[in-house]
Amino acid sequence: MRQEEIWDTEAARHYDTPGEGMFAPDVLGPTVDRLAALAGDGPALEFAVGTGRVAVPLAARGVPVTGIELSAPMIVQLRTKVDAATVPVVPGDMATTVAPGEFSLVYLVFNTIANLLTQAEQVACFRNAARHLAPGGRFVVELWVPELRKLPPGQQAVVWHSEPGYVGLDTYDVLAQHVVSHHFRFGDGRQAELFRTPHRYVWPAELDLMGQLAGFTLESRHADWTGGEFTAESRSHVSVYRLP
Repeated sequence: MRQEEIWDTEAARHYDTPGEGMFAPDVLGPTVDRLAALAGDGPALEFAVGTGRVAVPLAARGVPVTGIELSAPMIVQLRTKVDAATVPVVPGDMATTVAPGEFSLVYLVFNTIANLLTQAEQVACFRNAARHLAPGGRFVVELWVPELRKLPPGQQAVVWHSEPGYVGLDTYDVLAQHVVSHHFRFGDGRQAELFRTPHRYVWPAELDLMGQLAGFTLESRHADWTGGEFTAESRSHVSVYRLP
């Protein structure tokens, strides 16, 4: 499925989980704090702005934020929170769409670069970020580390989360570096609701090479938004790339 088909009206309506998950204060607060510090006195551009989970509180901190978003229903949901003057949004994909202006910060959070399903598209995303940045500007990518160590030979799926009423599992195509996340939600009955999203997973070293191709150098990499040390056991990373 294409991304615009996945992120339809129903997905947009159920995307926000106020106070929980990625909307929890201990998740969202450090994210906004770090991005505000990186933006400094300049404007920021969010690729795949979605429903404004990060853009809205960042704008409330006084950082001028523009978004690029492929899904029209997600933009509609964003507009229930702020108007176009507060967070302007350019419809389009994050690999090719150009927003007006020059920015001190471009950011891409919550694994979203993996929504681009080819290496070429992911490289184009880095180049698009560079296109929007002023000299010395930064591109921030939050991304999970592929958990292939959990995948024994001959096995194609890994359960990555399980709790009452929910099971999350990933199926892997290691040749294409593709993974499909399956989200099963269910009650006491026999029926379950399934939501699936395809991704292309990227190792940190491959991500760094994409940055080099677009003219970036890696400025920092941490395990989280609070600046925790990135180690071999880290499940995700926040990487900051900078232009000369």
